Amino acid sequence: MATTVEYLFKERKYPFIFTLMLLLICIVMLLLFTTTSKSTFYFNPFLFYSDSKHTEQPPLNPSGSKHKDQGLPQKDGNVSIEVNIEWKLCKGPLAVDYIPCLDNFEAIKALKSRKHMEHRERHCPNASLHCLLPLPKGYQVPVPWPKSRDMIWYDNVPHPKLVEYKKDQRWVEKYGEYLVFPGGGTQFKGGADHYIEFIEKTLPAIQWGKHIRVVLDVGCGVASFGGYLLDKNVITMSLAPKDEHEAQIQFALERGIPATLSVIGTQKLTFPDNGFDLIHCARCRVHWDADGGKPLYELNRILRPGGLFVWSATPVYRNDDRDKQAWNATMAITKAMCWTVVAKARDPSGHGLVIYQKPTSSSCYEKREENNPPLCENEDGKNSSWYASLNSCLTPLPVDSTGKLQSWPMPWPQRLSSMPPSLPTDSDAGDKFYKDRKHWSKLVSDAYAGGLSVNWSSVRNVMDMNAGYGGFAAALIDLSVWVMNVVPIDVPDTLSVIHDRGLIGMYHDWCESFSTYPRTYDLLHSSFLFKYLEQRCDIVDVVVEIDRILRPYGYLLVQDSMDMLNKLTPILRSLHWSVTLHQNQFLVGRKSFWRPTAFETE
Repeated sequence: MATTVEYLFKERKYPFIFTLMLLLICIVMLLLFTTTSKSTFYFNPFLFYSDSKHTEQPPLNPSGSKHKDQGLPQKDGNVSIEVNIEWKLCKGPLAVDYIPCLDNFEAIKALKSRKHMEHRERHCPNASLHCLLPLPKGYQVPVPWPKSRDMIWYDNVPHPKLVEYKKDQRWVEKYGEYLVFPGGGTQFKGGADHYIEFIEKTLPAIQWGKHIRVVLDVGCGVASFGGYLLDKNVITMSLAPKDEHEAQIQFALERGIPATLSVIGTQKLTFPDNGFDLIHCARCRVHWDADGGKPLYELNRILRPGGLFVWSATPVYRNDDRDKQAWNATMAITKAMCWTVVAKARDPSGHGLVIYQKPTSSSCYEKREENNPPLCENEDGKNSSWYASLNSCLTPLPVDSTGKLQSWPMPWPQRLSSMPPSLPTDSDAGDKFYKDRKHWSKLVSDAYAGGLSVNWSSVRNVMDMNAGYGGFAAALIDLSVWVMNVVPIDVPDTLSVIHDRGLIGMYHDWCESFSTYPRTYDLLHSSFLFKYLEQRCDIVDVVVEIDRILRPYGYLLVQDSMDMLNKLTPILRSLHWSVTLHQNQFLVGRKSFWRPTAFETE
């Protein structure tokens, strides 16, 4: 052979040599390809990300997978990639309803004080959740809306404490396999619907569903106030802490009523400045004059200029010493904040309420004899309420770049599509807003409504994980759904715009757990969020949190790059979700009832 090659060089047979070498290369590559195609490559998400926090997770066991038929293969060149994670079931008596950032008992135990409700605030654990929460025994698909407003399956939220504790106030009652919600409450003996009419009769300017659209109900109980306001085209953020009133927010969300877990303690609520049209408190157990009035200063921050505070509690209509003291202290603080009493009344049962209004002009602040509380100095002009301490000052009224006070939004439903007052006054801001509105209207109409594998008739509670201007929620307005619009803390702040449009939302960091009970949403939507998240946290952790929040048979709808969809798909398949890809940009995952069993986790 060597002699032959030497001869060919001497005879200058270069074309032949080149052809021979090319043939040899092709044979080698064919052999390599054949070997590779016979091998299985397993995608290990715990090792894939450079900032992985899963070094202590159980090792993956590709050869021991019992559900290979569940895996949807990915195409990475000519390599089929699968993931097989050895999921385990969370253990312990509280595992079924576990909320990582609110059930961190080690952190709560170490608190130096609980005087200001510190133990009800967020205390996220250092380690992420590495297991899947079990389902309640007997859990089944929730009762559909609108029937769910009045009754839910007892086995889905098997907490009878409120049934007994509030039996005389008709918050919730148990009938056979159902929990029934008659619409009662501590302050509305005649029912939530009659109480709502009484408020509007007391102050007709309220105009439920026209002038007043976005409401916060503090200490909401089982959220019947917000549930019945839906009949008036009012969207209410029902808010209460996870406390001894067992599962009240879980009841609300199971009913299909907007609600979230939070408390006015030492930190700001995760809502925007000047975001709510009306705030309501019916015996909400908040001491408004506490800590020099900081809880009221917080309400002042999130209430829009001209907005209303409806307070229905014993200090309003009782004259004993304790109630008198609370009333006088509250009146002194509201006067210092330039709030005015615009109505006060009693209903036939003897219960009373007072309605305060926040000023629409800064002139009152300037005329105060004492600058106490002072106006806050917000040098960067940003809304900052994520892990921020309560103010001991008053948030200034919002103005545009020219110094003009922002106006009240248009009446509902015009405000949904009109220019939001809090939109920046940049020359192209309006154009961006209208383009975004048209984009989501077309995308939902052309793709989401019928083109993807989502049964919208089974969807009630929706969360948009990266809400932008709220365009996705606005495009769903004619469906029988409500949307929790989440603005991540590391993207441009658009939450004020969302509230201006007559929608609700809050801030969140998706590298942490969300403050909600397990199994409380029917659909989570993400538009180009994961590509930013994977730079800061492990995508597997985010998927575990999504699995915690989502109800069985609920949907995850993702719009993202094909590269990101290919990363998400095997992780979701390892959870025994069904996954479909559409148009090389959409992923629809549907959660199953599957949970790891003792046999599978041994």
